[in-house]
Amino acid sequence: MKSWLSDFKDRLYPIWAFGRFIIRSRNKHGVHSPFVYDLLTQVLSDTSKYSDYVLLDQFRSTLRHDTSFIEITDFGAGSRIFKSSRRQVKQLVRHVGATPYRQKLLWRLANHYEPIKTLELGTHLGLGTAALQLGCLKGTVTSVEGCPALAKHTAHNMLTLGLAKARIIPNRFEDFLKGLEQEKFDLIYVDGNHTQEATLSYFNQLKNHCHQKSIMIFDDIHWSAEMSQAWALMQKDPSVTVSIDLFFWGLIFFRPGQVKEHFVLRV
Repeated sequence: MKSWLSDFKDRLYPIWAFGRFIIRSRNKHGVHSPFVYDLLTQVLSDTSKYSDYVLLDQFRSTLRHDTSFIEITDFGAGSRIFKSSRRQVKQLVRHVGATPYRQKLLWRLANHYEPIKTLELGTHLGLGTAALQLGCLKGTVTSVEGCPALAKHTAHNMLTLGLAKARIIPNRFEDFLKGLEQEKFDLIYVDGNHTQEATLSYFNQLKNHCHQKSIMIFDDIHWSAEMSQAWALMQKDPSVTVSIDLFFWGLIFFRPGQVKEHFVLRV
């Protein structure tokens, strides 16, 4: 069990990391890569109001008024907010669900890259799942959730939203990845088990399921010191050509012929 001092340091780490991020980050005026500049201006910084945003906001509102309880099975690093495994849906969406900004950014990424096959590790309440599926209706989203109760709850919500193509699989990430065989994905979003060991394991397995135009997104790359270390190691991987640190997310690309570069961007 962690000491109170260790726990206190863990809670302070994201604040320190954010200060470092602000010092190192730059906006579009400091980006000289045409590929990254286009991504930043056309997607990351896009302030347009898309009609699907209304559906995403309505879905969030429904969850924020859901007073039902879910028994959470947590296989990851655990929660810094909840002490009990029995958690109310409206509290979950308020404290640990994807924020409205990140949800809409996921929609824009899916809408821009038009992934035919998307993989999400960490379904939770389906806020990200809905954004990824709505962003590219011609594609399919496979989302894996280790907690059976959450998977069941979210699968029902996807049907209610009319997103039957979004497939929710109740399974531990490790077990799912073992049976993945040779399938390739255009977009992979990883949001779960925020430990260095697990994150690096997912990356090393999932990069074999990517092609030259795939994009990988890792959530909460500065959630802890060990997550920052995991992110630094992923950047250095020989297969990675472009990596983008948005503080809350890390984006990875495998573009052939691209000069290996790392960007720290404010959006």
